[in-house]
Amino acid sequence: MPDFAGLSHFWVYLSASPLLGLTITLCTYVAAQGVYARCGYSPLANPVAIAILLVSLALLASGMSYERYFAGAQFVHFLLGPATVALAVPLARQLPRMRRAFLPLLAALLTGCVTAIVSAVAVVLLLGGSAELARTVGPKSATTPIAMAVAERLAGAPALTAVLVIGTGIFGAVTARFLFNALRIDSPAARGFALGVASHGIGTARAFQVSAEMGAFAGLGMGLNGVLTALLAPWLVPLVLRFYAWF
Repeated sequence: MPDFAGLSHFWVYLSASPLLGLTITLCTYVAAQGVYARCGYSPLANPVAIAILLVSLALLASGMSYERYFAGAQFVHFLLGPATVALAVPLARQLPRMRRAFLPLLAALLTGCVTAIVSAVAVVLLLGGSAELARTVGPKSATTPIAMAVAERLAGAPALTAVLVIGTGIFGAVTARFLFNALRIDSPAARGFALGVASHGIGTARAFQVSAEMGAFAGLGMGLNGVLTALLAPWLVPLVLRFYAWF
């Protein structure tokens, strides 16, 4: 017979400590990866989206606040910094190819960054959204910390920007393969760089699952697009807003 008394004591101990948030995070990650593997690693079964859903359900079922959950999950969150720095290793291995493709990469970066900002703001305005929402959605294709800082500088809503960033990353990771195939883009470098520029960290993680080469170019695109978004968005978003106001 199961020792329900022992399980009850364990739950009381676990729920009273930050370890519960960490346990939920790790368990949902393992479960999401299991579903992803069972689905043949289909991009439609994106593990990030599945993990977010499972964590949300766990918090709702347990009545735990996000602040309490993050007190334990922050141990995993801390590893995001070292993981980002570790992207330098595959980047260094692809450095000769990146130097040879400097001009095409620069053109793709400028085009992707400007298009992501302008199109997001324009769509919000054309659909009747407020100026604040437009300022919030403008930096959505940059990685989360940069996007939130840019949104705050633009007087947007950084918390909503974070949600939009995650949604953008998941959408890109899910749809990129089908879009690349439809456009007959076969180059791992082109696929990876485009995915990194458009879908930041989540897209980069998806690229590394395909190949180290694709992941390296995705990491490059993610990093450069974050820097360029921080430079361009603060003046490009107000410019689009003023242009829209004229009409």
